[in-house]
Amino acid sequence: MWGRGRTFLDAGIRFHGQLIVTDFDALLLVSFGGPEGPADVMPFLRNVTAGRNIPDNRLAVVAEQYAQFGGISPINGQNLDLIDALQTALAELDVDLPIYFGNRNWQPFLADTVAEMAADGVTNALAFATSLFDSYSGDGQYQEDIDAACQKVGPNAPAIHKIAPLRNVAEFVEATAVQITDELSALPAEQIADVTLLFTAHSLPQTMADDCAYQEQLNETATAVVRAIDFDGPFSVVFQSRSGAPQTPWLEPDVGDAIEALPDGTTAVVIPIGFMSDHIEVLYDLDTLAAQQAEACGVPFIRIPTVGIHPLFVRGLAAYLNEMLKSQTSRRDI
Repeated sequence: MWGRGRTFLDAGIRFHGQLIVTDFDALLLVSFGGPEGPADVMPFLRNVTAGRNIPDNRLAVVAEQYAQFGGISPINGQNLDLIDALQTALAELDVDLPIYFGNRNWQPFLADTVAEMAADGVTNALAFATSLFDSYSGDGQYQEDIDAACQKVGPNAPAIHKIAPLRNVAEFVEATAVQITDELSALPAEQIADVTLLFTAHSLPQTMADDCAYQEQLNETATAVVRAIDFDGPFSVVFQSRSGAPQTPWLEPDVGDAIEALPDGTTAVVIPIGFMSDHIEVLYDLDTLAAQQAEACGVPFIRIPTVGIHPLFVRGLAAYLNEMLKSQTSRRDI
C-alpha cells in the first residue's frame, strides 16, 4: 500500500489493529496542479485526461477556457500563498516544520517533491490535500498519488500519512459564514429579503457519488453555514463543472439550471463551498458562465469568495494540524 520501500511499518508499531506513527518531521500539501502559461495548457490537460483516450481536438475546447485567463491557472500561486500563510500561523503555535508542495497533474509533480523530501532527510510526513469533501477524486485518488510517488522514489521515500479532507476544519464554516455576511450586509434590506443561497460544488458521476459521503457532507456543511449566519431564506446545494458523456448521470441540479428556475426578483448568492480556492473551475464556470446565465435571466448575481487564505480558515487549519503534531502520534487502521 505504501510502496515497495519504506512503509508505515518502518516508522511505527501495531496497536489493537491500528498503526501508531510517530515523529512527523514535515508537512506535505498535495494538490491538483494547473498550467502556468499558454504552452503548458495542452500538456496539462493531457495529464489530467491520461488513459481516457480523449482526442486533442476535444481538449482544445477546454484549452480555450484557460486562454481567457492567459493560459494560467491561479491554483499553484494560491497554494504557495496558503503555504506562506500556514507557515506563519504554525509558527504562532510554536510549530516549525518544512512544508512541501506536490501536484497530481503539473509541476511541482508529487513524485519530484517526494524525492526532494527524501534527499532532505524527511522520514515521516503528514500530508493534506486541497480537497474539502469525501470523494474518490478528492480523497482516495490523492492517496493513490502519494502511494505511486513513494513507489517511484523507492526505499528512501518517507512514510506519508494523508489526513481526511479538510471540511473537518471547523473554521471552514466560520470563514465561509463571515464572507457571506460581508456580502449580504452591503445589500439593501429589500434585496436581502429576496436572496437565495446556492452552494455549489463540483458535480460527480452518480455512481461515484453513491460510493461516498460527498452529497451528505455538502448538505451538512451548507446547513451549518446557513445556521451560522442565521439565514431564514431559501438555500440549496447545486453542482457545476460536469463533464463526460451526456448519457451518464451526474449530480444535479446544475447551478445554471438552478439560476434559471429562480422566481422573478430573486438575487442569486452563489457560494462555491466545494472549492478551497478560486481556480479556473470557479473563475470560468461561475464568474463567466453562471454570471452570464444570470444576466440573461435578469437575475442579480453575487459570487462569494472561496476560503483561500482567509485568516480564520488558515488559523483553523494550523490548529487542526497542530493537534495531530503535538502528540507526535497518529493512528491508521490496518
